[in-house]
Amino acid sequence: MTDDRIQRRLSDLARFGEEAAHVVSKGRAAYLADDLDGALLRNAAERILIKVATVAEKLPDDFRAQHPEADWIGLTRMRNLVAHHYDKVNDDLIWRALSVRIVELVATLERH
Repeated sequence: MTDDRIQRRLSDLARFGEEAAHVVSKGRAAYLADDLDGALLRNAAERILIKVATVAEKLPDDFRAQHPEADWIGLTRMRNLVAHHYDKVNDDLIWRALSVRIVELVATLERH
């Protein structure tokens, strides 16, 4: 994979990180609210997680190997859970992924 394609993927991850930060900025209470706004935030969070994991999976193996501090396997597993087992999604885990794990991933990759 060319450096340009890797940089595009990293740019995509940075943009998705900004989207995650926007959802988090609404607050955990709003995210967990039992109303339409809360449901929309949770749906947005799930979609962001899927997009982040999909782009991360497209990064070359050698690039991922250079960044063992990123939880590539955990990210893929979380995406699979959200995409295929929606009835088992834990909102607290998605919140943690959005507010901590995606932020950490983007920060790690920005140092690249």
